[in-house]
Amino acid sequence: MNHSDLPIPAHGTSARTAVSGVIERVIAEVPAPRVEPSDDPGTAADAVARSAAREAAMLSGSLALPPGPLGMLTVLPDLYLIWKIQRQMVADIFALHGRTAELTTTHMLYCLFRHMASHVLRDVAVRAGERAIVRQLSSTALTNVIGNLGVTLTQRVVGTSASRWIPLVGAAAVGAYAYWDTLQVAKTARRVLASVSDPAIVSVDAVSGSSAAG
Repeated sequence: MNHSDLPIPAHGTSARTAVSGVIERVIAEVPAPRVEPSDDPGTAADAVARSAAREAAMLSGSLALPPGPLGMLTVLPDLYLIWKIQRQMVADIFALHGRTAELTTTHMLYCLFRHMASHVLRDVAVRAGERAIVRQLSSTALTNVIGNLGVTLTQRVVGTSASRWIPLVGAAAVGAYAYWDTLQVAKTARRVLASVSDPAIVSVDAVSGSSAAG
């Protein structure tokens, strides 16, 4: 990773705007999978999820090692890199199930952030029992959802950033959270895949207002 690729907010940029910008950068590209369809996608997906969780934990814990103000400077790069790991994991899980062609930007947004901001994403998927059929958001609705996510996730980041002021113990806590968080993303991706064998992707251009309000 080139250091110039890491998100560094411009002077005067609000935390919400900075986090929203990182979200937008992460979902702007759906990466190519690194795996082929599997005869046992459930077991293979478990292995992919655990590997990604370990990678995320090591990376996040390492970035949280510098104490105090120096550690706070790593928050945005940490989010960006962790979400990139999780983004690749989602692409690989879809590929293991032979469903790569169905993975869209909206799917990626839903999988990455559903467990952290369910109230923001409640209109992104049609619920049918335990099933979730993800809608294809219009560009306007997508922009609004990202903005709302920025607000919610900034509040969460501020609430958990205090641990970065505690050497070693704080880094361990940050790493443990990254591990748990990555496994939640994997669970969401697998729930989406379990919806139906050939899920219908519904356009919400006509109802983008309700999606944006979430």
